Amino acid sequence: MEIELITRADLENLKRELLSEIKTLLQPKNEIKEDRKWVKSKDVQKLLQISPGTLQTLRNRKMIPFTRLGGVIYYSQEDLKKVLEKRGDEATDFFFKKNNQRVKKVKSNLNQDLKK
Repeated sequence: MEIELITRADLENLKRELLSEIKTLLQPKNEIKEDRKWVKSKDVQKLLQISPGTLQTLRNRKMIPFTRLGGVIYYSQEDLKKVLEKRGDEATDFFFKKNNQRVKKVKSNLNQDLKK
């Protein structure tokens, strides 16, 4: 029967290989950008100064992208900014008929939040 000695260097190599494999396995397949900031419905309502019903209408009409995780709805601030820039006139006509300054204020608030 042959005896093999395991040296400290062998153990260090095994450790490095195992750590490398674990890191590979733990990396998500579809990485989400870490700089992306997600907010809940209440925050969006406050930011856009709209009611829960209006936010629901925006979701139903696919005017605002959202993600649902475990029953909680999240919105990307970057997506909200893009929607307001892309559909600002449409949103103004549909939701903010009284005053166009509201959209400008919302855009300004989003820009400030994204800079934080």
